[in-house]
Amino acid sequence: MNLDQRLQTERNIWLATVRPDGSPHLTPTWFVWVEGRAYVCTLESNIKTRNVRANPHIMFSLESGDAPAVAEAMVDVLQRPYPRSVVDAFAAKFEWDITKPDDEGPYDALWKISVNRWLMGGSPPG
Repeated sequence: MNLDQRLQTERNIWLATVRPDGSPHLTPTWFVWVEGRAYVCTLESNIKTRNVRANPHIMFSLESGDAPAVAEAMVDVLQRPYPRSVVDAFAAKFEWDITKPDDEGPYDALWKISVNRWLMGGSPPG
């Protein structure tokens, strides 16, 4: 499976952000790949969102260590209304309407992740 197919179908990325004290924060999270960008929907109050508000530089990787795909990237945190194509992608992939609150509260931080460069795994077509 090529990188573009993996970005379309794999459920999680490992996401590394930097805390204000410079220490790393690593967490797995659901994502979608839409028009050459990764999107993560989370809470504004989460540590990872607070981290990217202070420093938008991140790294992420796909889950498999047997077929590594690692990228350096930048995050823009988007507010509502979310792009329809991204809402639809989350609904199709996870059966999740990111526009509606659930038990954790409103998902009020949509990350648009733009890859600066792929360190491992190559670059997807397009």
